Amino acid sequence: MAWRSKSKVRRNALKKGYRSGFELKVADNLTENLVEFGYEDTVIPYIKPATHHKYTVDFRLPNGILVEAKGRWTLEDRKKHLLVKEQHPELDIRIVFQSSKTKIRKGSKTTYADFCDKNNIKWAEKNIPESWYKA
Repeated sequence: MAWRSKSKVRRNALKKGYRSGFELKVADNLTENLVEFGYEDTVIPYIKPATHHKYTVDFRLPNGILVEAKGRWTLEDRKKHLLVKEQHPELDIRIVFQSSKTKIRKGSKTTYADFCDKNNIKWAEKNIPESWYKA
């Protein structure tokens, strides 16, 4: 067989209904050996087991407001914050960003501030506002 780039192999596999060149190779081998087979015709439901985690908040103010200081706010951090907010609606957790104008990922138009506004998360930039600890 002549050498072909991986992209050509994958394109050929996709044309034939497979997700990868290797899957196509396995299917071709089964066909050559006259084996009847099904491809992606069996679906098995499963549940990811629950995992327990702990979230340590950066600052607790005297009035009970909890404050997280964030320079970089990764996708994993954002997911965690939404889960904590959903599971503990009684807590007032707020975020202070080093820069609220930072985009949530490269190429995105959404900033940290936009994400917070969309998800009803109180936030500030650079410092904890006086109104938060005098509330």
